[in-house]
Amino acid sequence: MARAADDAILDYARQQGAVVVTLDSDFHQTLAISQATSPSVIRIRIEGLKADRLAIVITQVIATASAELEAGALVSVTPSSIRVRKLPIR
Repeated sequence: MARAADDAILDYARQQGAVVVTLDSDFHQTLAISQATSPSVIRIRIEGLKADRLAIVITQVIATASAELEAGALVSVTPSSIRVRKLPIR
């Protein structure tokens, strides 16, 4: 779905019960504006990650925020933090 529109990706993730992992801030903005309760989105804000390091980061996010991801959340990951906001954003 790398070339799909953001709305199509969000709809697909919602239907599948999946979490979106992205480098793109648009997903967080779209969910915040729409007051949506799903799907969860993990935004990686670390440049130059290789696949093995990305897998470690995602594993850390799941360990830190699995309950929130199940319920619906926006997660932002930087080199120094993992921030979690529950959906819907008010």
